[in-house]
Amino acid sequence: MRRIPEQYFNFCCSLRSVMAMFLERMEFKVVLLAMLLPCLWTSVMAGSTSNHSFVIENDLFLKDGIPFRILGGELHYFRVHPQLWEDRLLRVKSLGLNTIQTYVPWNLHEPRPGHLNFNGSADLLSFLKLAHRLDLLVMLRIGPYMCGEWDLGGLPAWLLELKPSVRLRSSDAQYLARVDNWWKELLPMVAPELFLAGGPVIMVQAFSSTCRCRGLQHWSIPYRYTTDGAVEENIRDGSLPEAGVLAAINFQTGSDPASAFALQKRHNPPGMSPPLATEFYTGWLSHWGEKLAKTDAKSTAEALDNILRLNASVVLYMVHGGTNFGFFSGANTGTGPSDFQPDITSYDYDAPIGEAGDVGGVKYQEIRNVLSKYAAGRLPDPPPLPQRTAYGEVTMKAMGSLFDVLKVVSTPPGGMKLEWPMPMEQLRQGSGFILYRSYLPAYARPGSRLSVVEVYDRAQVFVGSATNNRIFLGTLERWSRNTLTLPASASVSGLQLDILVENMGRVNYGLFIGENKGITEAVLLDDYPILGWSVHTIGLDSVGGLKPSAFQKTIPPHFELDEIITTKIKRTPQLVRPFVDLVNGPVFYEGTLNVTQPSDTFMSLRGWNKGVAFINGFNLGRFWPSMGPQCTLYIPGPLLQPGQNKLILLELESSSPVQTIDFTHTADFTCGIQMRA
Repeated sequence: MRRIPEQYFNFCCSLRSVMAMFLERMEFKVVLLAMLLPCLWTSVMAGSTSNHSFVIENDLFLKDGIPFRILGGELHYFRVHPQLWEDRLLRVKSLGLNTIQTYVPWNLHEPRPGHLNFNGSADLLSFLKLAHRLDLLVMLRIGPYMCGEWDLGGLPAWLLELKPSVRLRSSDAQYLARVDNWWKELLPMVAPELFLAGGPVIMVQAFSSTCRCRGLQHWSIPYRYTTDGAVEENIRDGSLPEAGVLAAINFQTGSDPASAFALQKRHNPPGMSPPLATEFYTGWLSHWGEKLAKTDAKSTAEALDNILRLNASVVLYMVHGGTNFGFFSGANTGTGPSDFQPDITSYDYDAPIGEAGDVGGVKYQEIRNVLSKYAAGRLPDPPPLPQRTAYGEVTMKAMGSLFDVLKVVSTPPGGMKLEWPMPMEQLRQGSGFILYRSYLPAYARPGSRLSVVEVYDRAQVFVGSATNNRIFLGTLERWSRNTLTLPASASVSGLQLDILVENMGRVNYGLFIGENKGITEAVLLDDYPILGWSVHTIGLDSVGGLKPSAFQKTIPPHFELDEIITTKIKRTPQLVRPFVDLVNGPVFYEGTLNVTQPSDTFMSLRGWNKGVAFINGFNLGRFWPSMGPQCTLYIPGPLLQPGQNKLILLELESSSPVQTIDFTHTADFTCGIQMRA
């Protein structure tokens, strides 16, 4: 692979320092892609033998000197199993598109400082080469911030660990230094894939993010673009016309495209504004507790046709959404941090190509009919849908409580001794769960108020004895309440207090991006802080060690409290799940799916409550059918193997020793509170 010479990096680093000093004097701070892209461009120009060109003249894109219209679709390689990339890209081509737009999530590729990941679903280079082989162009959105309903907008959570604290998405010197380090790894990989070097990448997005930045005229380099909503203030503050960066726009279905493109033209130099909508929304995102977002197929297609009639270029966001596997789903907030809206695991987005590759819907056909009028030549047929199997019911048996296997799932195994609770970030944890363990003080009494000053995002509270029998007191959620009342049976001095906090996804957009997770302040009993904690970080990066033999004790057939607690809890309105009275805490279940021929399937979790699911050690993501709307988790066929496939579920709220799950051939988004309303 060709690499960028070191002298280009030295040149760029010195420029970055000058720019950082310049920006510190400005009212708005920005992240400048312009600092390193000159290196990328210069390297390509120096080493390329390609005769390709991609330029803007007379408000047109010219590809190799010929007017070119971008008919694009947003598809994220990291949300699709790599063995299914080709299938999805062929479906994109059959829709009538010629270009793929994709983000590059920094947090996926650098999960810890200096530890790079370009394997599996993170193999960006293989994805770009595949797109090239399939004759698709690429618009690459390299960040460092991406939004995209992705955890922390693609920024690595370890940025929040740095001291002094880093101002994300700003000209903060420490932040820019970390961006530089990341791009020094990324850009040499991308450079050979640029169009002028013979690759597929025609444009690179500079995410400047609604900022005022002037005086960058000397960066007149092709390939770069910004994108902002079609609002005067947004595009004014987010564009970089003096730097030679194309200002593109995005707008909602139903907006007037002519007015939007006229606004775009006012913010680009004369002759340098080919109309480009980089995010034409084909659907919308969905949060837990909402109905699945849907948009009308016919009106979406009509709005697309209205754009294309103006000889404009467009990118469908999304053409195929995919899945938020693992703990990568993000979250939104409303007017304040307590108005928390975590995203579901599916990123179907009501896109024309469904989460599992479905193209039989009305939206796909309506959009295809429109694009066929503007695409060059006859559209190819989509490939056959990957085989899908309803494998049926599988019995899941409880292995034991999470509390009984802390030495396996906790880092470090024995926990950390702290005087006060600390959030995840201060303990070098990015995602998953964190357990705070202490003891009820001597002044505990019936009716005492137990409060967590700030809980991010959801905490389950237990008290128990040395033998690990526990009473579930209730759930604290950042969007509802932060106080519980101790019943008489759970107000004994010296009882163990366990607070298990779940990180439900980091905010990826807006004012509250960059918040800490876990308990960020104090835990109070009757307004006095409880001191002396054992803290266990539970990232669940691996579940390979979870076997029945690893548990200190398995769940008994009846949940009985020992001598210190003899009175059964009386149900109170504070219990979020009132049918769970006596539990040993969150429970790990195991089961085996026997497969003759691996194929796509959906894991139905109807009857379960909330938790995380794994297949052959792979984190499929969060489930929460009791909240909804998502009832099923998509399992791509390549995750399965012939013969036995090991299933592990962490159920946070169940006390049943044996449960079942069902493997079906269709997705289901009809669970939850909205469906019961």
